[in-house]
Amino acid sequence: MQLSQASSIAIRTCMNTQENERVLIIYDKNKRTIANSLLKEAEKITKYANLTEIPNPKFNGQEPPKEVAKEMQNSDVILMPTSKSLSHTEARRKASEKGARIASMPGITEEIMKRTLTADYHQITEISNKIMSILNKAYENQEKIKITTELGTDLEMQVNRELPQVSEGIFHKKGDWGNLPDGEAYFAPLENHTNGTIIIDASMAGIGKLTSPIKIEIKDGYAINIEGKQQAEQLKKLLTDFNNKTAYNIAELGIGTNDKAIITGIILEDEKVLGTAHIALGNNLSYGGTVNAPCHLDGIFLKPTIEAGNKTILKKGKLLL
Repeated sequence: MQLSQASSIAIRTCMNTQENERVLIIYDKNKRTIANSLLKEAEKITKYANLTEIPNPKFNGQEPPKEVAKEMQNSDVILMPTSKSLSHTEARRKASEKGARIASMPGITEEIMKRTLTADYHQITEISNKIMSILNKAYENQEKIKITTELGTDLEMQVNRELPQVSEGIFHKKGDWGNLPDGEAYFAPLENHTNGTIIIDASMAGIGKLTSPIKIEIKDGYAINIEGKQQAEQLKKLLTDFNNKTAYNIAELGIGTNDKAIITGIILEDEKVLGTAHIALGNNLSYGGTVNAPCHLDGIFLKPTIEAGNKTILKKGKLLL
């Protein structure tokens, strides 16, 4: 697949862009080629398509400039190929409230676009919805979600007051938003109720692909201890630099459902890999939570066993649906 074909799928199939709609493409200098390709495809449909360059964000969840946030609220379709994620920002949330359909594409590369936008999104939707149905029942019955791995992960949590959600890569309704590429079922754990140990062994936001595991101990919904080698020290410094307790909040559990995605060290793709799961530290407002942290940092782990009440979703990375 060529970049132009992938961009066309994003603009036409995923966003369902119409000729009278205002399309805004937000990018930084590292993603200019992708932004230009998206713009070219958008201009084939509508004359109201624009590019807006922002300074390179320093971290995921950093707010864009105020003038860009204002422009977002006046747009119908927004695509955001950026180096860091704008998903968990007030600017994105307000634009969604105004009805904009938004595709967040943090860390996207040309190769990721070409590979993952060929995925069968009908299959992704089916798998994601089956997982969501199980999580919904766990929420209704106030059952624990238990996550284990052979490396030593042993974690328990509950679904918060907001029902689990799916990301299926189709943003056709007002206010729809998510990632491209997409493919996950996810929820915010109930605040202050997650306990245990998580071993991150695939990749970590702000660090990339891991060369050795990172062990995170969690008590009452917050990471209280981080152990490991050099990359664990990187994570500790990253969190310390925020100088905010909320950065340690356990914000999300997500389960990947995209069979075209592979582990590359780019979180956008890594968290969608079928057979993996991820937790996030920091902000959970976008998922119906109450913690407005200055960051949202995902950590992906391999071959999890995930149980919701008496139902097993994954067993050592294999779907049991």
